[in-house]
Amino acid sequence: MEPVTLVVMAAGAGSRFGGPKQLTPVGRAGETLLEYTVHDALRLGVERVVLVVRREAIEAFRASIGARLAGRVEIAYAVQSLDDLPTGVPAPASRAKPWGTGHAVLAARDAVGGPFILANGDDFYGAAALAAVVRFLREARQGWALATWPLAATLSPHGEVSRGVCEVDGDGTLLGVREVVGLAARDGVVAHAGGTLSGDERVSMNLWAFRPDVFTVLGEGFRRFLAERGGDGAAEYQLPTEVDAARRAGRASVRALAAGETWFGLTHPRDLDEATARIAALVAAGVYPARLWA
Repeated sequence: MEPVTLVVMAAGAGSRFGGPKQLTPVGRAGETLLEYTVHDALRLGVERVVLVVRREAIEAFRASIGARLAGRVEIAYAVQSLDDLPTGVPAPASRAKPWGTGHAVLAARDAVGGPFILANGDDFYGAAALAAVVRFLREARQGWALATWPLAATLSPHGEVSRGVCEVDGDGTLLGVREVVGLAARDGVVAHAGGTLSGDERVSMNLWAFRPDVFTVLGEGFRRFLAERGGDGAAEYQLPTEVDAARRAGRASVRALAAGETWFGLTHPRDLDEATARIAALVAAGVYPARLWA
């Protein structure tokens, strides 16, 4: 089995949160949520970490997370930038918004040569979820996988969120991911602009198991996206959309893995207090040491 790499998407600016969530301390010694994901991955035998970041944020990552991980794991940085485009495609002069999650994964193409886990840098997934995707990569000979959570376990008490609601068949095959915005718990149901959901629906929090063939799929898809929608300053090249297109074209099979109910993250500023408290509770329970990298 080839070594598994952890790729973390950490290029978001955190506009709703008010700053870079991926660098926000939640642990007693200043650890970030990203570092708890790295810690769990290392315990599962992952030997390499790739952080997808904005060019202007690289030094901040090196000075904080990079410094704390030095000597513990091989770490590389991949830059997600607006000018990272296929050869011969000019950057739109008016584009300011990032190209999206599909482009973020594509940014890591030169830094990854084997199977990899993909994770968000502002989510806490827990060891069981990481173990599920690592186990898939080690036991399955081909295909991709997505960890899923019950929708109700992924809501914020401090404001609305967007989630990718998964369609899964009886054999556990992922049939699609539908983006639903404006989700919030109200009167025993999960409400959004288009209606209500029960809260039992399985959703994606961007914890995936991939193999290098995904880069070919994303590269081709990104070129199509640019030809069709590159002039739209608000359009984003989204990972679930391209994964679904690859599945429908018979280019990939995708398993949906149950990840339990342990998840929390940073979306709104008031989420920070809850995340800090939940990390403290996990430390008190002995799940994590008081200082991750002592």
